[in-house]
Amino acid sequence: MNRNVYLRLRNRIEVKADAVIKLKDVAKVVAEDEIEQKLNEQVLHKVQKHDKTFHVIDVIQVIESIHRIHPTLEINTFGPNQTIVEIVYPKRNLSFIKFSFVWLLLFVGAAIAIMNFHEDVSMQQVHVRLYRILTGERNLKPWILQIPYSIGLGLGMVLFFNHVFKKRINEEPSPLEVEIFNYQMNIDQYLSINENKESLKKNDEY
Repeated sequence: MNRNVYLRLRNRIEVKADAVIKLKDVAKVVAEDEIEQKLNEQVLHKVQKHDKTFHVIDVIQVIESIHRIHPTLEINTFGPNQTIVEIVYPKRNLSFIKFSFVWLLLFVGAAIAIMNFHEDVSMQQVHVRLYRILTGERNLKPWILQIPYSIGLGLGMVLFFNHVFKKRINEEPSPLEVEIFNYQMNIDQYLSINENKESLKKNDEY
């Protein structure tokens, strides 16, 4: 019988507050059918209150857990060395008043930021000069330029963020999504390092 097991941890998973985390939840396992079924159902961790929001499962912990039950298996690991387990608690119902307040605050803040930017770069004077260059006439309110410019500004933001409400325009990620992804990667890296530091502190105490 082939005793080789191939194991690849997932980067991140989400579980409920009372979840029992099994090997199949945190890793992709490849082995003989009988061994693979047993390994997939092996319990690695039970979520408890002291876990709070995040828990890190290290590949060494996984290997030790497998060897306690199957000491003769030869385990080959690939991919990440830790899996970030995010513990998701039940969400409270969103208050319409709070939602409206946050939406209004963001809307007014964005509008003020855009207006201040246009004031700083003297966009009104630019439109007046551009209208004079194109027509030879002086007009302090060149609506024929300002209205298309305002519409184009809104369409440009839609294309920049690559979303119309919840619908994606194309498969390319928006700059905001890339920044959120990088931020999430930094958080995961911090959690992995911080978890290892906490483990060392606990070991030093003993």
